[in-house]
Amino acid sequence: MAPELHRAAGLAYREAFPARDAAPAALLVHGYPESSYMWRELLPALAGAGLRAVAPDLAGFGDSPPDPPGTWERHVASLDRLHAALALGPVVLIVHDWGSLIGLRWACDHPDAIAALVISSGGFFSDGRWHALAAALRTPGEGERLIESFTREGFAALMRGASSAIDEVAIAEYWKGFADQVRLRGHLELYRSGDFEKLQPYDGRLAALGVPTLLLWGADDPFAPVAGAHRFQRQIPGSQLAVIEGAGHFVWEDAPERAAAEVVAFLSRSG
Repeated sequence: MAPELHRAAGLAYREAFPARDAAPAALLVHGYPESSYMWRELLPALAGAGLRAVAPDLAGFGDSPPDPPGTWERHVASLDRLHAALALGPVVLIVHDWGSLIGLRWACDHPDAIAALVISSGGFFSDGRWHALAAALRTPGEGERLIESFTREGFAALMRGASSAIDEVAIAEYWKGFADQVRLRGHLELYRSGDFEKLQPYDGRLAALGVPTLLLWGADDPFAPVAGAHRFQRQIPGSQLAVIEGAGHFVWEDAPERAAAEVVAFLSRSG
C-alpha cells in the first residue's frame, strides 16, 4: 500500500516516517508521466533506514492541482516552496527522468540543502537532445494533436510497452495527470520550456556540490540510455554507479526491491 497522502505548499505528497524523531530527510522527485506513487516501495525502505521520506506530486500530476503555466521553472519553484514549508533541512535528493531536470536545478541553486544525491534515468546536460516523443510534444501543432489523442486505453498500452511491471493501479494513478485540459496543456508547457541551453550556467555545479552521489539506471533504458549514467560518473568525482540488468527506463517499476536495496546500501556506505 502506498504511504498516505498529505498536502502542503499547494502540492500533494506522500510521506513515510522513521521510528525516531528528528530524522534526516529524503526528498523524492518523480518523472514524466508519473506521480509520487512511483516511489511506493522506496518510501518505506527509506523510513526503515532512518530517514523521513517525502515524495510530492508535481503540480498537475497525481493528486496535486495544476499551477499554470506548467513550466520547468515553476516546478523548480514549487519544489523549493514544499521544502521550506516542511522544514526538511539538508536532504538526500532522489530524482528520476524529468525529476532530474527539476530536482538537480533546484539542488544547484540551493547547495546547502543537499546532503546526498540519487540520480536515476535522467539527464542534466546543456548539450542534451530530446527523444522522439519529447520532440513531438515540443513541436507546435504536433504536440497538441498528440496530447489530445491520448485515451486511457492507449496510455495504458504505452506505459505497459515501456514496463510490463506497471499494473492497473499504477495506470490509474498516472492517468490522473491527463484528467483535464489544464493538465494536458501543462505537459506541453513543461516540454516546451525544456531548452537544454538553460543548463549552461549549471555546467560543473553538480560536481561542485561535493556530496555522495549514486547513479541508478536500468540497463535497457531507451529514453535515457545508460551512457548518460557513465557521463554523470565521469563528471561527478566519487559517484557510484548501479546498473540494474533487465530493467528499463521505469526502473522503479521494473525492479523496485533491487532499486530500493541499492539506495539503502548507498546511504549506509555514505554514513
